[in-house]
Amino acid sequence: MFKIWAKTILNHKITRSYLYHSADKFNADEFLYYLTDICHEMDIPTPVILKSHVRNYSLFNIAKFRKQDFVESTDFDSFVIENAGE
Repeated sequence: MFKIWAKTILNHKITRSYLYHSADKFNADEFLYYLTDICHEMDIPTPVILKSHVRNYSLFNIAKFRKQDFVESTDFDSFVIENAGE
């Protein structure tokens, strides 16, 4: 089981927050699935995922997506996901 805390940030303030729960063990190969599900629940576009995002989350328990990582326009400066424990 794992949890991911996702938040959108505008002007250094959290504007949206969501805690994703999964009964499964974290699998880096399923990162796109987790992120798509989180973005759907938060009603925001899904960002473009680079290998560096997956690596940063796997190694450092955090991944940050900037405005430039989204194809669609957004109403926030960054989108951050971080490991919230088990």
